Amino acid sequence: MSKYLLIPLIVLSGNLFALQSTKDVLTADDRGVAIDALLDGLHKDAHEGNFQTYFARYSSDAVFLGTDKTERWTIEEFKVYAKPAFSDGHGWTYTVVERNWEGSGNTRWFDEILFNEKLGHCRGTGVVQLISGEWKIEHYALTMLVPNSIAADIGSQTQEADKQEIIK
Repeated sequence: MSKYLLIPLIVLSGNLFALQSTKDVLTADDRGVAIDALLDGLHKDAHEGNFQTYFARYSSDAVFLGTDKTERWTIEEFKVYAKPAFSDGHGWTYTVVERNWEGSGNTRWFDEILFNEKLGHCRGTGVVQLISGEWKIEHYALTMLVPNSIAADIGSQTQEADKQEIIK
């Protein structure tokens, strides 16, 4: 009788291992979906001026780098900067053109090309971390994309602006 019980247990345990492998694959897909939802939600919250949910997407020790060389903020400093922009119910609007992901496990990094009416094409780059079962943005950097054909002119304008800041 014990032989007859062992055979179904062996077959069932083999099926359980197979199910676990399938679950791991689904988890990897689910993570990609969750991470995309995190950033898509970030841009939606910014567009709609949802201050609380926008900043809830960042970790408590996140860093944000803006387009100006002086814009390196802790998340608390970034909240102070952003509060006036969100106060009218509309923060800022960046439309995602393309996004790429790298990394594995609980830490991933990304780059995305965005479009903004005022600044044109920009690039957002960052790092996300799985914290207590939830993906959070640890680091985000926003840069303006400058076509090579005008880069020297933009570089000269930047240097001139830097000189003006020194004079002030």
